Amino acid sequence: MLAVENLVVHYGEAEAVRDISLEVGDGELVCLLGPNGAGKTTLLNTICGLLRPSSGMVNFSQENITGRHAAAIQRKGISQVPEGRKIFPTLTVEDNLRVGAYTVKDKARVGADLKKYTEMFPVLARRRNQKGGSLSGGEQQVVAIVRALMSRPKLILFDEPSLGLAPLFVKRVYEIIKDIHGEGTSILLVEQNARMALGVAARAYIMDAGEIVISGRAEDLSTSEDVKKAYLGE
Repeated sequence: MLAVENLVVHYGEAEAVRDISLEVGDGELVCLLGPNGAGKTTLLNTICGLLRPSSGMVNFSQENITGRHAAAIQRKGISQVPEGRKIFPTLTVEDNLRVGAYTVKDKARVGADLKKYTEMFPVLARRRNQKGGSLSGGEQQVVAIVRALMSRPKLILFDEPSLGLAPLFVKRVYEIIKDIHGEGTSILLVEQNARMALGVAARAYIMDAGEIVISGRAEDLSTSEDVKKAYLGE
């Protein structure tokens, strides 16, 4: 479904992503791990059109989407749940969710999806008319996830979904991620909580200093002594 080929991304003169290639198959959950500053968020932002690469290619469903506008990429079927949630604090919960469907012209479909998700996640129904900024971090993460679902994506990019959350909400967020994957949506998951991510992913890539340094089956990487020492804090 997603194929990134030899991608290079610069911030000015600095090379943030260096010759990266990775794949996410149809219906697959893949995690991307690595230390802070490795270039993981830069890679996600390039895939979804927020940044333009210096070279390389991003293919989605066998179509070259490299450098296209973010809205056009969302229409193709890619949504992102950004690091730090980034919901609109002055908008109501409902309006935050509607933002996720801004490329959808079918109002009946948007209304049906709102009904579906407010029933699925009662916290959204309870907080529907509250300002997004008044919610707890865990509640905001639920809003951010459902906002991404509102466009009915084929692929969701999760960027540090457990960051800053209490353990109870981390568990809940990962239950939601597994449910989304169980319904057939492909997922590329960037995560600092390597143990949690490797526990739900089929395959994993590890980035360091802008490059992919290790890749393989998640189960194999979780038991690798080199990976444990270098990236799992053991």
